[in-house]
Amino acid sequence: MIELRVQRHHSLARRSIRQWSLTSMAMLALCWVCAAEPVDAADISPTRFTTPNGITVLVLEQHFLPIVEIHALIKAGSAQDPPDKAGLANLVASLLDEGTTSRSSKQLAEQIDFVGGSLGAQADEDFTTSSARILKKDIDLGFTLLADILQRPAFPKQEFERVRSQILGEISSDNDDPGHVAMKAFNQLVFQNHPYRWPVNGTEETLGKVTLADVQNFYAKEYLPNQVILTIVGDVTVEQATTLVQTHFGSWKKGVVQSRTVKKPTVVDKKLVQLLEKDLTQSTIVIGHHGISRTNPDFYAVTVMNHVLGAGGFSSRLMDTIRDKQGLAYGITSHYDARSMPGSFWINLQTRTETTNQAITGVLAEMKAIREAPVSDQELADAKAFLMGSFPLRLDSTAKLAQVLAQVEFFGLGFDYFSQYPKWIERVTKEDVQRVARQYLDPQHYALVVVGNIAKAKVRQ
Repeated sequence: MIELRVQRHHSLARRSIRQWSLTSMAMLALCWVCAAEPVDAADISPTRFTTPNGITVLVLEQHFLPIVEIHALIKAGSAQDPPDKAGLANLVASLLDEGTTSRSSKQLAEQIDFVGGSLGAQADEDFTTSSARILKKDIDLGFTLLADILQRPAFPKQEFERVRSQILGEISSDNDDPGHVAMKAFNQLVFQNHPYRWPVNGTEETLGKVTLADVQNFYAKEYLPNQVILTIVGDVTVEQATTLVQTHFGSWKKGVVQSRTVKKPTVVDKKLVQLLEKDLTQSTIVIGHHGISRTNPDFYAVTVMNHVLGAGGFSSRLMDTIRDKQGLAYGITSHYDARSMPGSFWINLQTRTETTNQAITGVLAEMKAIREAPVSDQELADAKAFLMGSFPLRLDSTAKLAQVLAQVEFFGLGFDYFSQYPKWIERVTKEDVQRVARQYLDPQHYALVVVGNIAKAKVRQ
């Protein structure tokens, strides 16, 4: 499955209790989407066309609920932030719904609230998304508001200062979370001189350098119709969607897309260790290295291998060994963060301070073991059964479908992805699992971050 960044699909910030009395039925209808039956993946065949100004449009008709999701993916994310101004893309996205040239932030909030819909935007590493979810009867309003915030954001000075201060507060709060601190340090080690090294929302230092002019320039440079994938899913026909797109987005002027030249991250060719002191009774551990991109042909074999290793919950080897047999952690997982450019692989856990070295040794032993011997028939069968069986559940709402469709288009996976995914998983063999483990797992060269009572943990380096 695509490494989906499930969007915080929320209504605008200033909510009022009155909407429950005004739109309780509408809100109830919106909630039905969460209980919709999973669609047959083989039936997902969107209509695709490109507008004269370069917008890629995907329309998927689903008429079982009176809901429409309008999802815009802009091909610019935090990877396009200037190195000294990390957090810029996220700040731009956060300001889109804080006022346009024709509506104040209050007016935007009131209009979408009144019909029980939602409107918002969020940046990610590779792209930014902005979405509206609306009842069928209010579809024109949904298009109107989404088009307004994408094409005519005002970036008011007062809102810029307020939102930036709010994000800085969130960053400060995150610095008290040992898990966040560990992942931030891990990315710094693995992605040296590469945009993925920074958190999407930046740091206190980098975000503090961002000016309103930076926001305006980033928007002008990156928010172009020929940088947009517009996905429309729900109770709408292709003909209706085509007309609405032309009406609301047809006047958006095409621009020159910026060239993307990204330096490759430094290869982790030795053990890199960072120990961060915090007065805690547990050690937070992150260990890993470079991973793969989403378009890597080994993605599906790696997905199966990683499920066996640590992504499979209680059925995974790491959980069985580190938690159940050794009692070193309550939970432990492994991740491959497959992005537009090769992301990272990491394992994270928390353990008692005095068992820090034992836990690290156990993790490395499992990385080594899956490289050296084939997985069992049962492990392979269980991993494939879960991945194939859970796939339709990742497509069981208009919001999820719109997100997945947009990312399938963004990564160039082809719309046969929906019917082929189970077959690609089924084709993975034990030999494939061992081959990719040997190729994409390295228990000798890795980055290790430990946050906790370092003096007491006595981490071996």
